[in-house]
Amino acid sequence: MLLAAFGSLAILIGAFIFQALGFAPCKLCLWQRWPHAAAIALGGLVLVLGPLTLLGLAGLLSALVAAALGAYHTGVERGFWEGPSSCSGNAGALSGMSGSDLLSTEMPVAIIRCDEVAWADPVLGLSMATWNVFASLAFAALWLQAIRTNEG
Repeated sequence: MLLAAFGSLAILIGAFIFQALGFAPCKLCLWQRWPHAAAIALGGLVLVLGPLTLLGLAGLLSALVAAALGAYHTGVERGFWEGPSSCSGNAGALSGMSGSDLLSTEMPVAIIRCDEVAWADPVLGLSMATWNVFASLAFAALWLQAIRTNEG
């Protein structure tokens, strides 16, 4: 259980490093961080309470949610389906803006697009969202194995 929780910690540290290097996260990237944060908190509970089956099930669920969000984000990046309207498609376009919005002197907030790959690895061309799917599924396997070990 602790190994899976530390894996989630590594994922979050990596995400923050990429962010520090100038790769701003989109809305879906931020959504993918929450299940990893939950897994880290569950790892803390494992340290305090011991490896309880309920904690393992919650960790398994958090890893599967992270994988599902990563798969959804990958599909948005690849154009398999539409993403949230606030960061995909025509997000940031002039449509839907009022006259006062168009005449405003305030600088518009930059929209980080969910349907564009911010970074892909140079060897396989997989995005961070896709790598999150693979890592999260590996963590789910670790949580599952920990549950089985704890019950045996």
